[in-house]
Amino acid sequence: MSQLRASRSGLLVGIVICIFIFLYLRNSSPEEPEEEPTYPVVAECGFYPDELCSALFEGKGAAPQIAKFCKNPHRSEILAHLHTPGNCSRISHGLHFITRPLSLEESNFSLAYIITIHKELAMFVQLLRAIYVPENIYCIHVDEKAPKKYKSAVQTLVNCFENIFISSKRKKVVYADFTRLQADINCMKDLVYSKYQWNYVINLCGQDFPIKTNKEIIHYIKRKWNGKNIIPGVIQPPNIKSEMSQSHSGVTPEGNAYASPNKRFIDEPPHNLTVYSGSAYFVLTRKFVEFVLTDIRAKDLLRWSKDIYSPEQHYWVTLNQLKDAPGTIPNAGGEGNIRAIKWKKEEGNTHDGCKGQYVQDACVYGLGDLPWIIRSPSLFANKFEPSTDPLVVTCLERRHRLRVLRQAEVPAEPHWHFQQDVHFNMKPHG
Repeated sequence: MSQLRASRSGLLVGIVICIFIFLYLRNSSPEEPEEEPTYPVVAECGFYPDELCSALFEGKGAAPQIAKFCKNPHRSEILAHLHTPGNCSRISHGLHFITRPLSLEESNFSLAYIITIHKELAMFVQLLRAIYVPENIYCIHVDEKAPKKYKSAVQTLVNCFENIFISSKRKKVVYADFTRLQADINCMKDLVYSKYQWNYVINLCGQDFPIKTNKEIIHYIKRKWNGKNIIPGVIQPPNIKSEMSQSHSGVTPEGNAYASPNKRFIDEPPHNLTVYSGSAYFVLTRKFVEFVLTDIRAKDLLRWSKDIYSPEQHYWVTLNQLKDAPGTIPNAGGEGNIRAIKWKKEEGNTHDGCKGQYVQDACVYGLGDLPWIIRSPSLFANKFEPSTDPLVVTCLERRHRLRVLRQAEVPAEPHWHFQQDVHFNMKPHG
């Protein structure tokens, strides 16, 4: 009997705290002092109430502190599907994939994606299902250094979709090394030789997440670029070879592999090409990709790039300067809103500072960065570390899916919706 009373007492405490949290969110404002709340329990918030996410997007002062008390079982639900191979319908439905075209316009304008990954399996699934529609095609480059269980789980997922495949050639990717560029090239070959037709290719990494829907991405490409490549970056003057170097591999304090400068590069670029510096991330036309894979200048530049530091930051933008290459825009400069990134050097200018933490001078987003992210005109944002703060991606994903379903021109399937239940499992500390 005493146990029953204790259970009822615990339940009442949980209900009272839940009510307090939501009342506090509704009534709080950015002007109120941000005090660190202290509660006797931790709320396991299930699939996170949309109200809490809305408060974070609106920048309500108390929301980030309250969110710290929510554990995230969402990742466990994703991983359970992938580590238990079974019926593919159960996987695609259980993981809430969009399973048919959402509009005629999208059906007639297919995109190809290259995604390079090596960690954060749950984050990869969230990224993939956010950008997935059945008329697109997806090449996944799984880093050779990834754990065996990770590779197996990705293969389980890929096997359930005809238009998703793992790159036929895989590399152990080293940061700022030629292997990063080679991974994209390998996927491009697979995409060009596949049976699928596509208009543009977009490359992403596992720490990216879309801000815009598939329809919005297509609108941006068609209305602003219309058959042109998008390779933003700072274009440097000629004779920058002194800044390039051969490289050797190392490890960052975070444990990630990287390539660091070793000695000056001596050889001149092939075909008297002027080497420029730009973004490693792009939106390219299919004709330009075919040019890259066949043109002698592109092939020779690729061979030359094997010995320079961060060749992916030079290769694409240099080829995009060639007047006879398809879809090029010489002297395009930094045009193109592909990725929203908070660089440390731009704090106080293009953004108000990182609310998470800087890693290699780029912001790993925190909850306080959400208002800035959703206001960005960019197609994608980078970078995210769900193991540090999973609610950042979870809220963005829920917002993204709601926008997708609102824009859809076909009736939504039940499994396209994320779980809407608001439930709390109150657990004592200890």
